[in-house]
Amino acid sequence: MPKRRRRLSTRILVITAVAVMLAEVLIFVPSVSKFRYDWLTAKIETVAVAGLASEEIDAGPESVLGPNQESALLQSLDAQLIAINDNDASRLLARAETVGVPDVQINLSEQTMVAMILGAFDTLVFGGDRVMRVQGEVGAGPVRAEVVMAERPLHRAMLVYSRNVFLLSLSIALFAAVLVYTAISRYLVRPILGMTHAMIRFGANPTDPERIIVPSRRDDEIGVAEVELAAMQRRLTETLREQRHLADLGLAVSKINHDLRNILASSQMISDRLAAVEDPTVQRFAPLLLRSLDRALHYTQSVLAYGRAVEREPVRREVRLRLLVDDVYESLIVDPDWRIELVNAVPSDLLAMVDPDQFHRVILNLCRNAVEALAGIADDPSVVVRQLRVGGDLVEPGPGGWGGLLIFVEDTGPGMPEVARENLFKAFRGSARSGGTGLGLPIAAEIVEAHGGAIRLSTQDQPGTRFEISLPGRAARREPVAARA
Repeated sequence: MPKRRRRLSTRILVITAVAVMLAEVLIFVPSVSKFRYDWLTAKIETVAVAGLASEEIDAGPESVLGPNQESALLQSLDAQLIAINDNDASRLLARAETVGVPDVQINLSEQTMVAMILGAFDTLVFGGDRVMRVQGEVGAGPVRAEVVMAERPLHRAMLVYSRNVFLLSLSIALFAAVLVYTAISRYLVRPILGMTHAMIRFGANPTDPERIIVPSRRDDEIGVAEVELAAMQRRLTETLREQRHLADLGLAVSKINHDLRNILASSQMISDRLAAVEDPTVQRFAPLLLRSLDRALHYTQSVLAYGRAVEREPVRREVRLRLLVDDVYESLIVDPDWRIELVNAVPSDLLAMVDPDQFHRVILNLCRNAVEALAGIADDPSVVVRQLRVGGDLVEPGPGGWGGLLIFVEDTGPGMPEVARENLFKAFRGSARSGGTGLGLPIAAEIVEAHGGAIRLSTQDQPGTRFEISLPGRAARREPVAARA
């Protein structure tokens, strides 16, 4: 059986009504005690007025009222005995034939707030069949009045007063709850319900940009939530689109990977035969061709690694970094007409503890991007210097205790476009040229992070682009002088 949903607006309505009722209860407690006190005070004042009026009447030695007047006074006050005490002289105004023994003694002159509240609840809960004796001063004079009467009239009057207060409180609570419900439903519940429906609709097809919520023009918290929800949905749509692109790329590469390996294997066999040719030119370029084919074969085996969570674990060994950069320069395709100067500024005695194949890919990707940027300004006569420079050196520990290896790749090209700067190291989004895949920098960043380092775009005032790679700890060292000799 499906669980029944409870609407938020209904809960708010109930909570508001209960809250108002609780507030009315807090008001009811002192008000009902005040009602009891006023009711008893009115009885004492009536007795005092009757006593003052009876001073002109002579009805006998034991009473100042006649039998008929006495009976009428007792009946009007619903009392059994009434008396006046003036300057320590007590005068009995009226007395019934039978007077009950008082069960409750009440002195209005000694009533405190706590006593009034406790007395009111005592009357409400236990009142009805008891007899009470009430005393109190009249005004500021010495006159005191006393009345003995049944508690039932007071109990009945307090019940009627409590009922009226309850009905009034209930009406106020419902009225306030309806107002609060209407306001919250319009300004809170409905917008939240709209966002909920928008999220459900977007979740059915998150790749459809038409399903992204359109924020309202509200400037409150709901408006901010709608804006943030729309931004999150847009980011999610872009992420899913990129993942689909990656999936399509992985599928396409997996289809050609098998045939490409076979072609490269055949090319490797041909290059092995070329290595046996004694021509000096062939002997010069054959090792380079063999290394390039070996790397190509290795790449075909790990070409799908970018589609996984991380690259393979680097196999570190000590590498002469200058020779690695020379190898990268030999692999670059640079047209002589571009007049690009390749500068290897790495010290010859600098040894780096890295995976040579992976770092060859990192530096090659950075250098290839630099060459493409410089090639784009090859026909610009105003550009005199077209230079690609790769350098590196040890970094001494600074105030934070960091030290290690710093490698930089810089060029004198036109610089990185602003769009590319905003999406650096993001797959398919960081390409600075038309037709680029945008995978070079993300792959380089992943490899550097696997080595425990970081790659960043350096901010500089001079034209061009400079990338810096930082490897912490004992990532490099200087070759001893004896070994160099």
